[in-house]
Amino acid sequence: MAKVGEHITLDILGTTKEYEPKFFEKLVYKIAKKAKVTVLEISKYKFEPQGFTLVALLAESHISFHTFPEKGIISFDFFTCGKVNPNVSLDIIKKEINHKRIVKKEFNRDTVNLYDDIYSSPGLKKYYMVKNVLEDFTSKVGQHIEILDLEQFGKSLFIDSELQVAEKDEHLYSSTFVNSGLKLNQSKENAAIIGGGDGGVARECISRNFNFIDWYELDPEVVEVCDKHLSRVGKKATSKNSVKCIWGDAFESIKKVEDNKYDKIFVDLNDDQYCIDLAAKNINSLKRILKPSGTITAQVGSQDKKPKQVSKWLKLFDKNFGNTALDRVYIPSFDCSWNFATSINS
Repeated sequence: MAKVGEHITLDILGTTKEYEPKFFEKLVYKIAKKAKVTVLEISKYKFEPQGFTLVALLAESHISFHTFPEKGIISFDFFTCGKVNPNVSLDIIKKEINHKRIVKKEFNRDTVNLYDDIYSSPGLKKYYMVKNVLEDFTSKVGQHIEILDLEQFGKSLFIDSELQVAEKDEHLYSSTFVNSGLKLNQSKENAAIIGGGDGGVARECISRNFNFIDWYELDPEVVEVCDKHLSRVGKKATSKNSVKCIWGDAFESIKKVEDNKYDKIFVDLNDDQYCIDLAAKNINSLKRILKPSGTITAQVGSQDKKPKQVSKWLKLFDKNFGNTALDRVYIPSFDCSWNFATSINS
């Protein structure tokens, strides 16, 4: 990680006075002296009927003021590669400009990218720190696939901008997932995995000595890119003799499967409403291929962040299977606890 400078913006709210251009020019020199930066040139422009812009070119970068008298706002921007933090300007501006409130934002100008976590809790905003982008493409089936090397969590798979798995804590997700199914029934003859392109669930089934595993995956490119960059997750599960990969729409594929084939079904799809509806539409097929007393387990999302979504999965399982148990595990890269629902085919 290389740091290129310090950057702040200040939005000065509730200003009632329209200051003259000379005022801002003097303010620039006062800030520059305090921050120990050198002013090379100042460019300014006064708008009619009101408003003013000033940009100061520094040897170390720039300072700017933009005024919006009709809104009672003055916007300030200061970027410096100097050793003094531009925050020193805040105290000066507080004293010199009459205002009601100041909104300050700081930007870490380094070579680490910030990636928006779209699963942030309502009212909060969280970002992942990205050291490197290893893959970024759209697969033939239309999924946006990214492999990002995250500052804290290592190489990670994102699909359609949502984190699927991070190599640092993936074991928490996959082991809890498979254990949830085994807690209610220890049979390990045949298992079906629907989704789970990263290979973690398949790896866990192999490690627990399932005899045969049918892995239904829509997008072979997800499996390929995870084999390439996240090999510690799947451990080349597709090459194991006990694993058979069936590519394409899983719910179309299982229509051809004989009755009562599987001891375990692991549904590793997204936890959104679309996948809930998809599972509901195909629930009779899932029930048909599951042995009596076999178990079906699904990752159902986070009760912490989307409780209604988890509740819908539970209602679906209770209605069609009954005896639904809910397991949870805290996953640091998800920044919340994650839930897995399991039912017995009674």
